[in-house]
Formats: sequence, C-alpha cells, structure tokens
Amino acid sequence: MKYALLLCAAAAAFAQSPAPFRPPSVPLVTHDPYFSIWSNADRLTDDETRHWTGAVNAITGMVRIDGTTYRIIGRDPRSIQPLQQAGVEVLPTQTAYRFSGGGIRLKLTFLTPVLPNDMDLLSRPVTYVVWEAQSEDGRPHQVTAYLDGSSELVVNTPDQQAVWSRLQVDGQTVLRMGSRQQRVLERVGDDVRIDWGYLYVAADRSEGASFAAGQRSQILSSFAQRGALPESDDFNEQQPGRRGLPALAVAVRLGEVGANPVSRYAMLAYDDLYSLEYFQRKVRPWWRRSGTGAADLLRGARSQYASLAERSAAFDKELMADLRRAGGEEYARLAALAYRQTIAAHKLVADTDGTALYFPKENFSNGCIGTVDVFYPSAPFFLLLNPALLEAQMRPIMDYAEMTRRWKFPFAPHDLGTYPHANGQVYGGGEENEVNQMPVEESGNMLILAAALSEAQGNTKFAERYWPVLTKWAEYLREKGLDPENQLSTDDFAGHLAHNANLSIKAIVALGSYGKLAEKTGHGAEAAKYRALAQQFAKRWMELAADGDHYKLAFDKPGTWSQKYNLVWDRLLDLNLFPAEIARKEIAFYLKHQEKYGLPLDNRQKYTKLDWIVWTATLADSRTDFEAFIKPAYQFAQDSPSRVPLSDWYWTTDAKQRGFQARSVVGGVFIKMLAESGMWKKWATR
Repeated sequence: MKYALLLCAAAAAFAQSPAPFRPPSVPLVTHDPYFSIWSNADRLTDDETRHWTGAVNAITGMVRIDGTTYRIIGRDPRSIQPLQQAGVEVLPTQTAYRFSGGGIRLKLTFLTPVLPNDMDLLSRPVTYVVWEAQSEDGRPHQVTAYLDGSSELVVNTPDQQAVWSRLQVDGQTVLRMGSRQQRVLERVGDDVRIDWGYLYVAADRSEGASFAAGQRSQILSSFAQRGALPESDDFNEQQPGRRGLPALAVAVRLGEVGANPVSRYAMLAYDDLYSLEYFQRKVRPWWRRSGTGAADLLRGARSQYASLAERSAAFDKELMADLRRAGGEEYARLAALAYRQTIAAHKLVADTDGTALYFPKENFSNGCIGTVDVFYPSAPFFLLLNPALLEAQMRPIMDYAEMTRRWKFPFAPHDLGTYPHANGQVYGGGEENEVNQMPVEESGNMLILAAALSEAQGNTKFAERYWPVLTKWAEYLREKGLDPENQLSTDDFAGHLAHNANLSIKAIVALGSYGKLAEKTGHGAEAAKYRALAQQFAKRWMELAADGDHYKLAFDKPGTWSQKYNLVWDRLLDLNLFPAEIARKEIAFYLKHQEKYGLPLDNRQKYTKLDWIVWTATLADSRTDFEAFIKPAYQFAQDSPSRVPLSDWYWTTDAKQRGFQARSVVGGVFIKMLAESGMWKKWATR
C-alpha cells in the first residue's frame, strides 16, 4: 500500500512538472548588438550557431569520450556523430544543455553573468562556456572537451580577411583574432556585423588545456580524429569559402570522470576598443572607461568565475520565483527568454566625463540608435532591475533636445542616428522638417518615463535637471495630445492614423505624469493645472472613444477597436485619471477577440505585438484573465516556425514572424512585475 502511494505521488509530481519549452531561438553568447550568438534549432547540433541577424557566427563544440568524438555545438564536422541532447533550459543569465551518451551525462552551460545592478559586470563582454561531466553507467571515462570560434565573429562578411595571434596573460595562453582592416566605427546600418576589435579565447587554467589557431577545417579534423589539436598554429591567410576560414580553438581535458561531476570552462570575450560615435566623438565601452584593457578583462573574469556562477544562479532562482509568483510558469519562461535579448540589444558606454550612456539598437526595424519608442516599451525591464540604466538611455535624448540649434521642434526627438553613430536624428524629416515625425508619441513617452523613473528612484533629480525641456513637451501635448492629428505612433508599421484613441491615452497619461512630477518638484501651480487638464481630457476621451461594449481604434471610426496598452501607466503611476471600468470593459472585449496565438493589435490586421499583449494583460483584474492572454503568446514562442531570436511582431493565426527580431522591446514583458505589490520596490531599490 505504501509503495502504491509513493508511485501515485511520483506520478502526480511528474504530471505537475511543466512541459519542455522550445524557444524559437536559444541565447548562447549575448552581450551587445555585435557580440550576440544564438542557436536557431531544436538541438544545438542541428545548425550552425548564428548572429542575431541570421548570418553564421560559428562556434563549434565537441567532446571526446574514451577515444570517440561527438559533436555538441554546431553542424560541423558532419562526419562526427552528435551526442544525444536530453534537454535545454533558458534562465535569465544562462542557457544549459543536457547531453547523454558514451557512458556519461554532460551539462553544457553558456553563462553570461549580466547582473543588472552591477554595471561593470553588465558591460563585461565575456561568456563562460562550462562543461560538467559525470559517469552515467557507473564506470570511469576519459573526457576532453573542444570549443572554437570562427573568423565570422570578427567580420561583417566571411570574405573579409582576419588575422590571429597567441598571447600570454599571467602565464596562461590566450588566443586573439580580429579583422585585418580594423574599420573602427566605419560601418553603420541594421543587418551588419562588427569588423573591428578582437575576439579572445581562453581557458580556466593552463593544466590540461591546449590551443590552436589556423584553418578551421584542419583544427576540427585533428580533434575529431585524434582528440588533440594541431601542434603548430597556421598563419597562412584564409582561403575563399567557409572551409578555409580560420578559427581559434581550445581543448580542455576533464580527465577521468566518475560518479562525481567534473567541471571546466573556457571563455569567449570580445574587445571592441571603441563602441559608438556620440556627436562625432568616439566613446569607449563602460568596462574600459578607466583604462582597463583586454588582459584586465580576462584576468578579472577568470578570478571571479566561482563567485559569478554562484551569484548568477542565486539571481536566476530568485527572479524566476518572483516571475512565477507574478504571472505563472509560462510568463516566467517568456520573461527569462527575453532577459538576455533585452540586454544584448544595448551598449553601455562611458562619455568623456565618465557619465554612463546606454544605447539601444533598433534591431531589424531600421537600425536606429537611441530610439525613444524602442526604450519606452523596454523600460519595464530597467525600471524593475536597475533604473539607472533607463536614466542612461534617456539622458542622451534630453541632452540632444537641449541643443536648440540642432533640435528646433517643440516635441521630443525620435532617435539619435543609425547604430553605431549617435550624431542626431535620421528618422522621418530628421532635423529638417516634421515629415513622418512622431510628436505626440515621443513626447508622451518621455514624460511618462520621467515620472516612472522618479517612482523607481525615489527622487526627482533627473526631472529637475531637464525641467524646461519636460515643460516644453507638456505644453505641446496640452495643445496637440487629446485628439492627435494624422501621424505615426510607435506602431509605425501600421501607417499614419488620425484621432488615434490609444495615442490620445498616452498624451493624457503623460500630462498627468507631468502634473505629478510638478507636485513633487514644488511647482504647485503647474501641478494643479496639469492634473485638472488630464482629468478633463480623460472625461472627454471617454465620450470620443465610446463604442458600445468597447472603445474605438480612432475617434472617427465606429465599429473599430485596438489594444489600449498605454492605459497601464495610469494604474502603475497611481494617476487614476481613467475609471477602472474602462479597463474592465476592454479586457472583456479582448478576451472574445483573441486568435490562436494571441490578441491582434487592432481590428485592421491579424498581427500583434508581444510586448503590448503583456501590457494589455497587466490591465486585467484577475490572475485568470492575465494568464488567458499570456498562454497564446507563450504558445507563439513555442510553436513559431520563424527560427529567430524572439520576434515582437507576428501573426496571431499561424505564429509566423511578421517582422522584427532580437529587439530590446521584449523587455516590456516585465511590466507585470511593476504591477505586483512590493515587487517593483524590492528589485529597483537594489
């Protein structure tokens, strides 16, 4: 009877364990828009690893067990059989693959310890590749692991020449590779890769580690056949074609593996030397701001590995528990997948005076840098985990807006240029005219974020520093915000729209946000004026947008509807401008209009935005309703045939990508955490 009860308990536990998650693309090495490597396959050995743009950025992994070689990373060499993959888990700071075969169990972890409240660590471009092996059949086994990185990691296209060398850091071998031409900050645009700076490959310690640099195919063949690297480096120039590409390789001997796990690691690092051009001056990555160099980078990463692995594991455990508490298992998994993607679409740099500046790249939408309506949707991630990083995104826009000889308009800019050049707006009419600008959108975004930043930081220092600019934008919205003219919003792919009801909500909430900031900063008259104005506009909005059991897409279009995701800030900032009944009515309507893979953005098309779905879901009063929106969105990620880093713009009928990939806006899924009692304060105050 007791045995039967135990079986029943075990069966119940198994039934309750969550089903495996198949991400559309798995994050491996994720630091910034250039050093960003992913696996777009169910099994790590089914395809080459790729840059987020889809171009091959090959890293190859093999393991030799008792004289037999198996593949564990990448599709080459195809003559080598893959070790059986048993599973994969994506956590905020690490991805862990499990393999089984040859008498051992192998855990392969890509650890990128981007802990958000440690800006030095966040900016450190080092990923640890960790092997942990133990016997599965009770017998000892001899195990050696192999890792390489091809020259594709240091060039925009494979035909560009690369050079490589062997160095010593504290008596330990380090391999380095970079492009021959070193076109530092010359290339701009979206679907491009870095072709300056240097890739580094290093091991945890010198014992049992060997290195090789040269033609990738020869190095692969040597390890595959002999379990050892070539005895000499090859310094001949690469030949045309991928087989002729050079690579940096390390082989690490784990030795005899028995019942107790044996662990070793290697490091992949990238020193870009200079990261961005900011108003015609080249700026360094944050980690280099005090003269730190590549040797220091590797030395620090090696000495701190044990503590960083421990800190990362504790961080992942706590954050995942809080995500589950806020929104359930599927919500937590989506957020974990979004975590490193959000960070990897940014670059943290130091201005010449040491000020932290944090720039997002508008991946696969237009390549802009510092786009306001990109860091607006990603803001919940930073408001929760480190508000100083949101401030570092907003500051360049505020400083630009103060350059009145450059930025002549009474509304907020859209962007600062094309990545990696942050030299002034290029979108729409740029600095010349108002054609295709987003005046209500961006002004509303900046005012709302200024208020949210004040809430997260517990002070108004940022708003006080830029008060005249914020006031100018509030005055603009007072005149233009209630009933927006024909213009673009952040959903610019949907085209121009006049009388946009959701955009009007943004303007009203922004006016309320400005009023709240005015009260906090001692501007009593402005506080009363703008609070009253926002309340008046909210009442008028209800009349203009009402359409029976829901509210319209545009004031002049009865029979239409749209997600009113901007309404979430009325609740998060405790403005209470709109009656709660508006959100309840909209949620009830939305639940009737969901498709298989989520709620469409509006009635015009069947596509949606992942970030806006979660913002809309956060308006729901009940956990049941929230999860009703999350489940189809999670299923999109699980089922999507578009094997790219998480797309935020997709079709709700078949889960195919409509556009965009690897964008930082997926950080918006963390907004639910801001709505949970005590959760925002708990994390932000760290």
